[in-house]
Amino acid sequence: MFKHALPLRSAIAAACALLGLAASPAAQAWEPAKPVEFIVPAGTGGGADQMARFIQGVVAKHSLMKQPLVVVNKSGGAGAEGFLAVKGDKGDPHKIIITLSNLFTTPLATGVPFNWRDLTPVQMLALDQFVLWVNAEAPYKTAKEYFEAVKKGDNNAFKMAGTGSKQEDQIITVMFEKAAGKKVTYVPFKGGGDVAVQLVGGHVNSTVNNPIEAESHWKGGKLRPLCVMDKQALPYEGWKAIPTCSSAGVPIEYVMLRGIFMPPGVKPDEVAYYLDLFKRIRETAEWKEFMEKGAFNQTALTGEAFFDWLGKNEQMHRVLMKEAGFLAK
Repeated sequence: MFKHALPLRSAIAAACALLGLAASPAAQAWEPAKPVEFIVPAGTGGGADQMARFIQGVVAKHSLMKQPLVVVNKSGGAGAEGFLAVKGDKGDPHKIIITLSNLFTTPLATGVPFNWRDLTPVQMLALDQFVLWVNAEAPYKTAKEYFEAVKKGDNNAFKMAGTGSKQEDQIITVMFEKAAGKKVTYVPFKGGGDVAVQLVGGHVNSTVNNPIEAESHWKGGKLRPLCVMDKQALPYEGWKAIPTCSSAGVPIEYVMLRGIFMPPGVKPDEVAYYLDLFKRIRETAEWKEFMEKGAFNQTALTGEAFFDWLGKNEQMHRVLMKEAGFLAK
């Protein structure tokens, strides 16, 4: 355990306690005094970017903040640029960051001097799903049909597009390869939007995009979802018919964090402000519609439960990336 883990736990607990007192205006002692920079450690068009800009819109529409929330993409170094920017602004409550699993994968793959414990965890907003997608004109109607085709084909006969190298999409691709016993050609792109376009254009055979990154192309009849990588099928109308990959004969399970962090050294009442803000965001009708459209797993954690989840998932990624040969030397 990192030496600052216990103080960080204490700060999170104090923030949650303060949130419980925030029913009266006097209890909320702090609010932003200038625009808040909302960092996305990924490119435009991907799932994290879409969620951040959606949140920005909800905040503005309902006047949930007196100061503007400004989305800034810092995707350099597989997101390291964004994480290091927040880490370096110790004590600054006017900066928050939305995280995905590159919170774990980037430092493990690159050796960049960053760990999630260097930041202040605020809240898990949801878990994003991964879906195995093919072009709607492909002959594969089920996940098993596609999986069997890969198994019977030559090594690297199939192309899988994904976001970044040694990140979530490539980790899933390695899991897929191991299950199939065959290599596939992994083709990295900057964002999930580009990945979906490549599949629509028939330049690759499949992707493992998040639902929100491919939903419009699916509804437009261009893509076909084969299976979802969660433990349970999606509960939403329109998504219910998509089986889990495990039940469809493709033994893969993986979900991705959509969480909020702040710089190190912020005060409990500053954390409490954002906990309350995201509580109000999650209560809006727009949020509920966004969750359904994007087929999110709506698990939401704060405090000790979030801290423990982060530790377990960091270790899970360390194991997966070691098996894939992705750990920094």
